[in-house]
Amino acid sequence: MEKKIVKAAEYIKSQGIDTVETAIILGTGLGTMVKHIEVDREIPYKEIPHFPESTVEFHSGKLIYGKLEGKQVLVMNGRFHFYEGYSLQEVTFPIRVMKLLGVKNLFVSNAAGAINLALKPASLMIIDDHINMLPGNPLVGRNLDSFGPRFPDMSRPYDPEFIEKLETIAGEEGIEVARGVYIAWIGPSLETRAEYRLIKVMGADVVGMSTVPEVIVAVHQGMRVAAVSVVTDICDPDNLEPIVIEKILTNAAVAEKNLVKLFRRLVADV
Repeated sequence: MEKKIVKAAEYIKSQGIDTVETAIILGTGLGTMVKHIEVDREIPYKEIPHFPESTVEFHSGKLIYGKLEGKQVLVMNGRFHFYEGYSLQEVTFPIRVMKLLGVKNLFVSNAAGAINLALKPASLMIIDDHINMLPGNPLVGRNLDSFGPRFPDMSRPYDPEFIEKLETIAGEEGIEVARGVYIAWIGPSLETRAEYRLIKVMGADVVGMSTVPEVIVAVHQGMRVAAVSVVTDICDPDNLEPIVIEKILTNAAVAEKNLVKLFRRLVADV
């Protein structure tokens, strides 16, 4: 695994991508952030040795290097999911590569359904903690000692200072945000009414199918993490309607404008 990580990082560096401290992962329907970046280089995932390729139609599958708010950033426009058939080690492979590129800060976005009925469609929730309900952990297996410890602490996976900054930025921009718990569910089928009831009892505010594996690996490597969920639909088991993907993407597009404001200012402040 380590040789593959090194080979991928060397290829990316050979394409003119130098040391970069901040990386951003864009979730489903959240790709317009790229319009605000002064792009220096784009690399399709398929060109990077050992990189997985996104099979989800709403993910473009490109690594983008450029300037955002005057800061050099690396952006994953499209991510990987366990439900696509990848192992959790493959899902998090790009995060390993980021470590060798010098990344210290990881900002993550995702689309999620609201379990907490106080949340509204097209709103934002800053992730304060998470629950891993995927069938495994990306750290299972031989530990990569050069990347991090065998038993990494997960008491504060989401950086408290970043959370405070996001809340301050939201207040200054007049953006309504919540703070809560994200739960990662396996997918790709949406949850049943009984599963939504279970998730609520477990203490989650939103549910999605990503983010947690990447965050676990980022924390293992000593990265500082901030993550924001875009609420795309309401998961009320007592009034559950069939999901409409187009409606989810519409809500994501509406909320993305505020997400872009939060991330742009956070990038400028790190």
